[in-house]
Amino acid sequence: MAKRSTLTDLHERHGAAFIERDGWRLPDHFGDLAGEYKSVCESAGLFDLANRAMLQFTGEDRLPYLQGMLSNDLRPLKMFDGQQATILTQQGKVVADVRVLCSLNSFYLDFWEPLKEKILTHLNRYLVADDVEIHDPNEPWKMLSLQGPRAQMMLDQLFANAELPLQPNHHGMAQFDATPVCVVRADRSGFNGFDLIVQTSQLAALARSLSDLGAAWVGEQAQNILRIEAGIPRYGIDFSEDNLLLEVALDDAVSFTKGCYLGQEVVERIRSRGHVNKKLCGLVIDGSTPASCGDKISAGGKEVGQITSSVFSFALHRPIALAYVNRDFWSPGTTLTVGHGGSEFAATVTARPVVAAARPGP
Repeated sequence: MAKRSTLTDLHERHGAAFIERDGWRLPDHFGDLAGEYKSVCESAGLFDLANRAMLQFTGEDRLPYLQGMLSNDLRPLKMFDGQQATILTQQGKVVADVRVLCSLNSFYLDFWEPLKEKILTHLNRYLVADDVEIHDPNEPWKMLSLQGPRAQMMLDQLFANAELPLQPNHHGMAQFDATPVCVVRADRSGFNGFDLIVQTSQLAALARSLSDLGAAWVGEQAQNILRIEAGIPRYGIDFSEDNLLLEVALDDAVSFTKGCYLGQEVVERIRSRGHVNKKLCGLVIDGSTPASCGDKISAGGKEVGQITSSVFSFALHRPIALAYVNRDFWSPGTTLTVGHGGSEFAATVTARPVVAAARPGP
């Protein structure tokens, strides 16, 4: 049985069509894909992040323990700071990507909920004599995201006098109907925005208030288009435990100066060597049909890469993709060939974000 969002009944009243993904029943669209996409580009869109989860770490050894388990450097973090990070195997491969939030007496990690048991198993394996306790706060707290150029204005109206975080992954506290809301600066769309962590009992009321201010619900399809346009990889789709950290190019999730952590020796060896053999890049594809996950990429008849995600970009009016491309072919501007459905289509390598890299300069 697929897990259901607390907001499922509300979504049904808004005309949602649902999809099951990674054990969750989530809104796929609300009947107007182009309109949902446009709401994020021009105003603000609401994402139901029911499939996010958190773990809380307390105890005197929480900092040294997590410092040895995560790829980024937690030592500079102060209360209300945050950062991206990854959990790696000893071989430098990605167990999970996480966001770290620093509070007064604890750290929180948040991540895609289907990864929770794997993360817990992995972290507990290395938790021996440390004074660290891991708590699961997921029943009383849920997450929404408000994305788009008008997101901050709406939250200024909703949370009068609250100081909203300015830096990516930083967070602050606001009040909604006399209950606390953790507001995290987060870009899930290429248009910036905020994640809102709220008590489950207030989730629907908060969502309705944002709708009343003009925010439109945005389903999985439109979220995915925005994500790929912004070049944001998704665990389980664009990377997994089969991938080395540096192949995914999660530059904001790794510190090369922090010292020892699990997987660090491999990461540093690759960095010292200067490159990995493949890297996640953007692609702009000719034609009108998106590629499929697993479609092969070739150059001169030789396979040089593979598609992970592809959509039709409303911004570029053509298909785009995220794909692993071999190092001799990953320079932006390189022309390659994508095989899809028995046909071949020309494609051009771009940097990430895909749309910003593909648009001509001034």
